[in-house]
Amino acid sequence: MFKSKKKIGAGLIFFLIFMWLCTLISKSVYASRLPLVTTCAMESKYIEHRVEAEGIVEAGAKLPVTVLGGIRVQEVSVQAGDRVEEGDLLFTVDLEDMKEIMADQELACQKTQLQIDAILHNRELAQEKKALDEARAREDYDALARYQDTLVGRAAEGVAQAEEALDELQAENRAHENDWEKEDGERKTEEEMEAERKAREQEEERLKQELQAAAYAEADAKWNRDNIIKDAGRKVEDTVSEEDEDATLAVYRAEVAGIQEKLAAYQEILNGEGKITAPLSGMVTDVYVQAGGRVPDTASFLMADNEVPCQFRATLTKEDKTYVNLNDEVKLKLGDRNEFAATVDYLTENENAPGSFTAIIRLPEETGTPGQSGTISCVKAGEKQPGCIPLLALHENSGGTNYVYVVGEREGILGTEYYVEEINVSIVDKNEKFAAVEGAITTESQIIQSADKEIKKGDVVRLAEPSGFL
Repeated sequence: MFKSKKKIGAGLIFFLIFMWLCTLISKSVYASRLPLVTTCAMESKYIEHRVEAEGIVEAGAKLPVTVLGGIRVQEVSVQAGDRVEEGDLLFTVDLEDMKEIMADQELACQKTQLQIDAILHNRELAQEKKALDEARAREDYDALARYQDTLVGRAAEGVAQAEEALDELQAENRAHENDWEKEDGERKTEEEMEAERKAREQEEERLKQELQAAAYAEADAKWNRDNIIKDAGRKVEDTVSEEDEDATLAVYRAEVAGIQEKLAAYQEILNGEGKITAPLSGMVTDVYVQAGGRVPDTASFLMADNEVPCQFRATLTKEDKTYVNLNDEVKLKLGDRNEFAATVDYLTENENAPGSFTAIIRLPEETGTPGQSGTISCVKAGEKQPGCIPLLALHENSGGTNYVYVVGEREGILGTEYYVEEINVSIVDKNEKFAAVEGAITTESQIIQSADKEIKKGDVVRLAEPSGFL
């Protein structure tokens, strides 16, 4: 009996040990399959922003090389980036094609000259006709003036005669007003005297009317004379007045002058056997001609002006522009040369690419070569932020909300376990490594910054040793 109890107790102990071992093994197997996460805590840091932008060295000033447009290029001897000396060959011209152009230009010049000659001949004829019209107009004016003066004189003479007749009648009437005797010596009766008085009054009234009519006739004659002479004078003025300016002759002459200037330029190229040479020493920065094509009316080449230092041009993003401003000091590295301090001399938004900006730095003399690449960089430290986490610990969902995973503790079937909580945060500032955030997290929160497996909210995880920021 005692031995039997002893066996049962030993079996029970063995069973408990076995179950404990199984639990340990199961717990170990379970834990080994859980995602292993590394956590960190928020820290107080300065969020530094580093801006780097690539760019290229350009000529500080470009001088155009212009050649008579329209001629055909036979061969181009230089390309962008070549350095040339004054007198070096740039390209050669197709002389046969240019001779054909010259022949066409000479024909056009002859046609235009014929038009000029015709205009001058017609103008000479017009001047002769104008002189004849002026002489005739003056002759007509003089004749009309004499004739109208004669008419006015006659009208004035009529007025004088009417006045004289009236004066004589009035004198005679006064003389015979109290004459009562007849020619035979007999005395006139009152009836006869009254009849004579009325007859004299009627005659006087008639003469007054004739005088008035003569005065009217004189006034009309003067008015007609003044208007007729005025019209004749205007005709004379019309013949001597300046004609409207005709720009046709000036235009044709300008065309001839332009053609002759071109022909002289063609001849100069012809004399030089079609070789177009560099007018100055420097680097060719832009080439606008090609073999078989025609020279444009604008510049054929652009050359760097050696008298003006080069400049460095870089393109910045809108975010870069937040930390780089006009007159800011930056570091500039050209090729293999060590970095040196430089200043942003020009900064503006690109019209063709809104949201991007062009920064220009004027280089010291004898620094840089057009076409040379380089990089500008600068570091700006923002304000110290209390809640900074590694950028790896920050996540964003499809709706644009930022969040972090935080380790929480709870009781599970195997005891205390760690699980993933999701907490929304807002970004105050960030750079390429860290982010300053705000939300329902504290300095005690264990923020997950990495995991060996994909995790999500609610997952059970196991913790690695804390390592701080990665």
